[in-house]
Amino acid sequence: MGELSDPGDAVDRSEGFGERLLGQLLDRAHEMPPQLMAPAVAEEVRVIGGRDVSILLQDYAQLALVPLPGRGLSDGVPLPLEGSLAGRAFLSESVVEHPWTGGVRIFLPLLDGSDEIGVMSLTLDSVNDDDRRLLRRLAGLVADMLVTKNSYTDQFLRTRRREPMSVPAEIQWSLLPPLTMTTPQVAVAGILEPAYDVAGDSLDYALNGDVLHLAVIDAMGHGLNAAVLATVAVGAYRHARRADANLAELYAFMDTAIDEQFGPDHFLTAQMMRLNIGTGHLEWVNAGHPAPMLIRDHKVIGPLEGSGTLPVGFGGSTPVVNNERLCSGDRVLAYTDGLIEEHTTGGEQFGEERLIATIERVGPASVTVQQMVRQLSHTLMRERGGITSDDATLFLIEWRGGSADHLTKPLL
Repeated sequence: MGELSDPGDAVDRSEGFGERLLGQLLDRAHEMPPQLMAPAVAEEVRVIGGRDVSILLQDYAQLALVPLPGRGLSDGVPLPLEGSLAGRAFLSESVVEHPWTGGVRIFLPLLDGSDEIGVMSLTLDSVNDDDRRLLRRLAGLVADMLVTKNSYTDQFLRTRRREPMSVPAEIQWSLLPPLTMTTPQVAVAGILEPAYDVAGDSLDYALNGDVLHLAVIDAMGHGLNAAVLATVAVGAYRHARRADANLAELYAFMDTAIDEQFGPDHFLTAQMMRLNIGTGHLEWVNAGHPAPMLIRDHKVIGPLEGSGTLPVGFGGSTPVVNNERLCSGDRVLAYTDGLIEEHTTGGEQFGEERLIATIERVGPASVTVQQMVRQLSHTLMRERGGITSDDATLFLIEWRGGSADHLTKPLL
């Protein structure tokens, strides 16, 4: 690499330097307080000849990348996901290099497993394959540090906020699992609107062995009451799921918890699913919720209608468990009714037909489930005239089939 910004420093190019640098940062990371993370990363990048380091985090609405402020990091403004170099790196989950004043600007996606967190960018005088390998590993370490330290600081959450957040939304976001998960056999992605004012919508999932458990919840009402109702529902769902309850038992447990806590005047609709990721066998209970859409080869085959069950909280209903065998590559889209019951600027209800048409238009251009769910949400928002008077949630599942046995083989 070329000269450092400070000519008094020298670039270490000795054998094994990259391993020492990463090891040094990893050793420091364990006890490093969150406010020192950014300066430490900037310092390590400077040692290898880099400058103008930025760490950008995805905002809650999934529209922009927002610079993390901190000593050693470059100042900046939020960058759009669509149309910026940082956005290209984020959306493609790949490194982007671009000629820059006095060198090369490099944009590295920050990934926590398969969950996209943001982008790290920096400038080098020149870049070679050794630099690229080192920087990719450094980006992985930075992503790990962001996720680990996020549990005991507000610094990163505050960066992601571009608008004030309501108390109900604060509760809902604290309940959510990572909005993206990808494995060789299955992938999921979700998005919630309005991001800063969501109240009664929630989603949850867990991959336990060969079974992927999923739930989409829409609590009645608005504001704080809906958020509290959804919180109890998610807690009851997780409790029953972790006790290895089947779908019928899970529904009954949630139903009893809501009924006993809130009485018959409060309820929620829910879609609870179990997918065997080895066989593609999908089973679900639909408790008063819109039927999920089955998508195959970018075409909507139709809603997974099945038999319905009373909403959760009415008390005493016997749930019906529905079954479907998925084909490899199938996608299943679950959503809440706020998406199709919204009225457009012309006064018409948005409706299921428009949703299907939008899915089939957006799908072919979306490689990953996260790309599709984000594009679909933003496209639907535009087509509704920017109106979201009720919560509108999307949760997309893709079953890929096959086996992940190769991941257990030793690396040679």
